[in-house]
Amino acid sequence: MTVAARLASVSEAALRAAGRGCAVAGLVLWLGLPAPPGAVAAPLAAAGTEAFTAGQKALAAGDLPSAVARMEAAVAADPDNLRYASEYRHAVIRAGAYDRALDFYAKLVADHPDSAFAWLNYGYVYVDKMPVAGAITQVILANDALTRFSRSVELKASWIALYTRGNSYLYWPKIFGRAPLAVADLERAVAVSKTEPKHAHHAHAWAALGDAYWQSEQPARARATWEEGAKLFPDDPGLKARLARQGEELDAYIADQLDRTKRVNTDLRELWEDR
Repeated sequence: MTVAARLASVSEAALRAAGRGCAVAGLVLWLGLPAPPGAVAAPLAAAGTEAFTAGQKALAAGDLPSAVARMEAAVAADPDNLRYASEYRHAVIRAGAYDRALDFYAKLVADHPDSAFAWLNYGYVYVDKMPVAGAITQVILANDALTRFSRSVELKASWIALYTRGNSYLYWPKIFGRAPLAVADLERAVAVSKTEPKHAHHAHAWAALGDAYWQSEQPARARATWEEGAKLFPDDPGLKARLARQGEELDAYIADQLDRTKRVNTDLRELWEDR
């Protein structure tokens, strides 16, 4: 069939089937033509924005099923959008829809295997589920999360991926010997932050790196790291709290920060608000 014949046969129903806001992308793909610059990306971005806005409204209204579904549509349209993913997971936590989110991300990374942030958020869903799981299941979930974080790092060694994996190692009991792995990732995260414009959220990696040294029986290096971080981020409460404590009091504070029975804050809002 010629291109002209195909164009003549395109019905309004076929365009609607391509998805509202994505008609251009669907038409280009259906015709088998090379996409002009932005022809596919722009409609998908518009569809993602529309779904995200609708999901936010549903979340604010307390309509959790609708919020989750619409946020999924937004993330599917833009898998590397950290804001969409973070807000989607917030809706999932409120709805308790962890298994649904895990299924959603399993399909998303299958469709977008090279999406570093899709893999990162896939790992976060496992972390988000941990507070509602039993002790043995928590270990399984934590290990599954690490696998996804590692894939994200392999695809793109971003500050957030390195910090996330490094920080997650700190929650493992010392018997697993993962403190050196935490040190390695968090040193890389700090190094990456030095090459980027300074943002307040970078202080988290300095605090966590000090914690990793502390867990590795290097207290002097831990304090030196917190002090260096505090020079860059003098208002950071985490660094202040560590530097204000010594000995057993500091031990207790770090243990409380890394308490595996508490929900880990996986909200990424700082990444787009601190700009």
